[in-house]
Amino acid sequence: MATILEEDAVIIGAGIAGLATAVALKRLGIRALVLEKADGLRATGAALTLFPNAWLALDALGVSHKLTSIYPRTKRGLITNIRTGATQEISFVTTTGRIESGPRSVHRRTLLEALADELPINTIHFSAKVSAIETETLEGSSIAVIHLGDGTIIKAKILIGCDGVHSTVARWLGLSAPVDSGRSSVRGMAVFPEGHGLNQEVRQFVDAGIRAGFIPLNDKEIYWFLNYKCLPKGENTSANPELIQKELLENYAEIMPPLYLDVVRHCDLSTLTRAPLMFRYPWDIMFGNLSKGNITVAGDAMHPMTPDLAQGGCSALEDAVVLGRHIGNSLIKHNALVSGGISEAVDGYVKERRWRITWLVAGAYLSGWVQQGGSKWWMKFLRDVVFYKLLFSRIVNTIQYDCGKLPRIPFAGEFDNSNKID
Repeated sequence: MATILEEDAVIIGAGIAGLATAVALKRLGIRALVLEKADGLRATGAALTLFPNAWLALDALGVSHKLTSIYPRTKRGLITNIRTGATQEISFVTTTGRIESGPRSVHRRTLLEALADELPINTIHFSAKVSAIETETLEGSSIAVIHLGDGTIIKAKILIGCDGVHSTVARWLGLSAPVDSGRSSVRGMAVFPEGHGLNQEVRQFVDAGIRAGFIPLNDKEIYWFLNYKCLPKGENTSANPELIQKELLENYAEIMPPLYLDVVRHCDLSTLTRAPLMFRYPWDIMFGNLSKGNITVAGDAMHPMTPDLAQGGCSALEDAVVLGRHIGNSLIKHNALVSGGISEAVDGYVKERRWRITWLVAGAYLSGWVQQGGSKWWMKFLRDVVFYKLLFSRIVNTIQYDCGKLPRIPFAGEFDNSNKID
């Protein structure tokens, strides 16, 4: 006989969006069950850069202080044209809302652990594979029914899909599948045991079809990346980190500056990954079904985007706070999680997020297309003059965004803050 569980909230996926959403619900007194198909926290990508909007979201979740004491703020970026050697400087120093802005790059695992440590015991269930989703009506209330591969059935008042680019929940909602941008990305972490001696600044190198860069996380580790147009069919597509590193060093030895190549040579191969850059068409987000009743999506499940604005993780954190804020307001209004109130909260969340994430996805794609465009004179003019000198600062302003705070719930229960994961 199948095991049947009843939960107030179920979140599928224990990535940034899933854990942040669970923390937001916990702040409201709602204990969520997080289902993760992997057997542990996954930190693919090694690191990520969090801009002011992300730090405001982490502040709302009560987590930012755990990270700001570890990771320094980056005050400027340098973008070098590989062919000409011309370098442009971008300042990140401004004051935004509740914080002094400036991105900080963090280890992905450290961020995930900081979020997970905020959750009650047994919140995250690993090796939990969802096989089917359906809905039923129980005593006039809509219930999400989640079937797991081991036969377990979970009934929840609210279901939030945070299960990544190839989301099961997004497919259930009828959202179109993400598409390949025509570019791939290699990412890794370089380690310098004796210290790298570099300034705390973003360095980028651009050319036709290429955008590479790195940023120190601390005095010994540097996060680096290379985005490029996909290889023609038949060329080496090995997933072996050692071969990928060798391929990069050989193929770009005469193009990339020695400083960047030295960073790649120092890569910890266990962190090196290569993957195609996927995104969802902006119009599919604008007009697609991002929710149905008490079921919705967040993070990459809602808005997969290319990394050209470094907003994937940042916007996922925004999602968590905005969804939590709408659910919290519903709790205050109804004094409980009621079906009609949940649907209203989910609708409010989708309406608030739809325009912003449509712009972020479109802006990221446009940014990547311009920066990795062709070598023709008009493309260079578009990139070096129109984009960097006129448009880039306006695009960056989209990350000077405050998603707000979570409401205070006077009757919210208190949970054990220790986090033991079964």
